[in-house]
Amino acid sequence: QVQLVESGGGLVQAGGSLRLSCAASGLTFSTYNMGWFRQAPGKEREFVGTISWSGGTTDYADSVKGRFTISRDNAKNSAYLEMNSLKPEDTAVYYCAAASKYYIGSQLPRQYVHWGQGTQVTVSS
Repeated sequence: QVQLVESGGGLVQAGGSLRLSCAASGLTFSTYNMGWFRQAPGKEREFVGTISWSGGTTDYADSVKGRFTISRDNAKNSAYLEMNSLKPEDTAVYYCAAASKYYIGSQLPRQYVHWGQGTQVTVSS
């Protein structure tokens, strides 16, 4: 059974930083592209960023570019989202997701076949 478990969310002041982790099990992690998405109350789920199966390619939403960094450690079956210079508008539930290695750079939720349960990030002003 595939499991993606996010951790590291919490409450932080504007300008602060958080590092989210996504621990994967039940799949060959190194063959999946990993994505991060977020969903704020009353809004649709939106793309945050993605990293290719090898870690060689990353892509980010314009709203987080330069502030967020995605990385992965295939030996640990884990992906990470480093978030700096956080803003109140970054407040959302953050999800990690896994997509087939053929969908490098995908920003489309429908191309991600496995999802975590999410972790809450709240940025206070």
